[in-house]
Parts: sequence; structure tokens; C-alpha cells
Amino acid sequence: MELLKKLYKVYSPSGKERTMIKFIWNYTKRITGTKVETDAAGNLYITKGEAESYPCIVAHLDQVQRLHSKDFTTVETGEIIFGYSSRNKRQEGLGADDKNGIWIALKCLRKYDSLKLAFFVSEEVGCVGSGKAVMDFFNDCRFVIQPDRRGYQDIVTEIGWTSLCSPKFLQAAGYKKFGYRETHGMMTDVQELKERGLQVSCINLSCGYYEPHTDHEFTIKKDLMSCLSLVEHIIENCTDTYPHQTEILDGRWRSYDEFDEAVDEIFALLDQGELWSIEDLYYMYHSVFPKLDMEDYQRIYTEYYNLNKIEYGKQKL
Repeated sequence: MELLKKLYKVYSPSGKERTMIKFIWNYTKRITGTKVETDAAGNLYITKGEAESYPCIVAHLDQVQRLHSKDFTTVETGEIIFGYSSRNKRQEGLGADDKNGIWIALKCLRKYDSLKLAFFVSEEVGCVGSGKAVMDFFNDCRFVIQPDRRGYQDIVTEIGWTSLCSPKFLQAAGYKKFGYRETHGMMTDVQELKERGLQVSCINLSCGYYEPHTDHEFTIKKDLMSCLSLVEHIIENCTDTYPHQTEILDGRWRSYDEFDEAVDEIFALLDQGELWSIEDLYYMYHSVFPKLDMEDYQRIYTEYYNLNKIEYGKQKL
């Protein structure tokens, strides 16, 4: 876990990813046979080996958390890793969303002879980097994997109204053997790439981080390792190219699902007992739930406190 801990210590808020870019650049140049390129937006593109087609992993470089003290350190206890400042006596977010994805990508870069990686800036503020990506980089990719989903069992095959991958790719991926289940997800870079014309199958995978976008964020190591194992399985077994044309799906019920998912996540955050304003919630989650506006956050906030008043009243009775 030493590489992972080093990544966690690099503070990379949206728009200020330079330190992370430098870290990855220096790490990558020590790996034989790799070529590193960048673009005007600051995205990184890495190619290892010579091949007719490549597996491809993407991740984003930025994080949401505003707290990152000079004495920030990682604490590893059993299966859990979290961030902590001794001087300030507080837990601080790891930026595991999406440093866990970066870690998986770099582990695979060490292991495989031919691979492509892309690391995007400013995903958390609206997929800015992938919106300016050099799309020709993906012309010889067989598929694109993004490990950028909280939890441990989701394989995202639809985002919003956009389908991401073909049934043939899903069958070849063998994800069920790793305890994963198919679901739909929220805005992230692979959706942006598909909407910009990417012609191969993409997925987004749960990679072991929890309570993202908060200072209580933590990683469960076995869940991260499970994601790495699935990614390695796909690289080793999905040796064909898996074309896929984006389909715009009926999204009427998905809007409700996104609100419902936001309720679950924000309620869990508020249950921790800290005081958050509606503006705080909007700042933390607007990139995760892009369909929701400030009125939706007001509604969730009000529903939470109304519900807790009811529960408090029941306890008194």
C-alpha cells in the first residue's frame, strides 16, 4: 500500500493538479517502454509497449476535499485506511475518489507489457479535462475502464441517458465472478468520452472508497484489491476490440433514481452529526448529481431535519 499512501499525501484540488501530474510523470518515466504526453488542458496520456490494440484505464487527477493539513498522514488500521491531522486532531479526506483509480492504473502499468492510461484534470467540477481530451488517443483501444465509483460491487454500464458498453464486452468481462453487479451511475469521464464519440465499450467500477467528497472518506483495502483483480482479469481475458455505439436511453426514471441516491448519500453524511449548510451540500455534491439544482438540495435538507424531528418525538413518547 506504499504507493497508495504516497498518492493520498499529494493534495490535488480541482484546477491545482500540478503536483499530482508531476508525481505521476516521475513515477512513469522509471518504467521501461512508456511514453508520456500531455495536452493543453493538462491531461496526461501514457502508452506502454507497441501493439495493434491496447487495453485502456482512465482516472481523474483532482479531489474535492478542502482540508489537507501540512502534517496530513494516512492511518492504516486492519482493512481500513483514512487520513488524519495530528496537529488539528481531525480526520481529513484522502482524495481516494479518484486516487484509488490512479493507483489501479499505475499498478497495471507496472504489470503489463502493453497498456494505455489517461488521467484527466478537473473531473469533479464537470469533467473539464475529458471534455477537452485528445480523442485520437483512444482509436486503438479495445475498451476503456474507469475505476471511479464508491463501494465494492458496482459495474456501471449506463450514466444518465447514455449507454456505455456492449453485451459482448460485459459477458467477456466475467464481472459476476468478482461479486460485481450491473448498475447505472453518475457523471464521470467515461460518459464524457462516449458523448464525444468514443466507439468502444466503457465501464466505471467501484474501487473501495467510501463517503467520498467528505473529510470522513476512507478506503477498505480488500474492496480496492477486488477491483484491481477484476481490472487485471479484464485486461488478460478481453483480448478483442469491443465496439459500442452510444445509445440515448429513456431517462425518465433515472432522474428519480439520481435524486433517491442523493438522498441516501446526503442523509448518511448528515447522520454523522456535523453541521452542514445547503450551500455546503451543493458544493460537495453538484458534480456527483448534476441533474439536481439548489432547490433539490433544499428539499433533501428539509426532509432530513423534518424526519429527525419526527424520530425525536417518537423517542420522547
